[in-house]
Amino acid sequence: MYLDYYYFILIVPVLLLSLIAQGRVNSIYKRFSAVNNMRGLTGAAAAQAVLNFYGVHDVRIEHIHGHLSDHYDPRDNVIRLSDGVFGSCSVAAVGIACHEAGHAAQHAQGYVPIKLRNAFLTPARLGSQAGLPLAIIGIFLGSQFLINFGILLYVAVMLFQLLTLPVEFNASRRAIDVIEQQGMLSEQETADAGKVLRAAAMTYVASFAMSAANLLRLLLLASNRRRN
Repeated sequence: MYLDYYYFILIVPVLLLSLIAQGRVNSIYKRFSAVNNMRGLTGAAAAQAVLNFYGVHDVRIEHIHGHLSDHYDPRDNVIRLSDGVFGSCSVAAVGIACHEAGHAAQHAQGYVPIKLRNAFLTPARLGSQAGLPLAIIGIFLGSQFLINFGILLYVAVMLFQLLTLPVEFNASRRAIDVIEQQGMLSEQETADAGKVLRAAAMTYVASFAMSAANLLRLLLLASNRRRN
């Protein structure tokens, strides 16, 4: 009973927020992926321009298949750009490619928040898989150890996603700054690229809100168990 009550009060509203955020980023991406920039600059070329701006010369730019699967991989030191970004001249492609290059610049410059976030990567992966199940099993079995361990693991998930926010916002700021300084896009195109990046950033905000709601749910369930 308590599980369903807390789920509907805490999780469902945040889940709706996540769906709205995802729908918005898809809508805005679709809109501005159909608008080519006046300079005919491709996503790959834009990413390279950001790398050059920051003096990063050891990062490759590769094409991968997929939809919005763009990312920077620090293990292989490569920026991977998707079908709709790598060779595209759209405003959305330039914004996304520059954002990923911004992540590469963060790594090259030793940006502190990204180091802190990476420190939580392994615990966060474990917490996302086992945190909630362990805590809920502990609640039903009456095991305080399992409850505490599950909550501790899930705290790592929330901290990872909290630290992801400044990393993502900073990468977008770097992208827009270089776009403006290098004159890659017109003033209106730059504003539109910013809309794409802000919409994408809201999906990370929604993910953090979901983790916070899940953690609060666990704490309330555990508190209720102790009172009973």
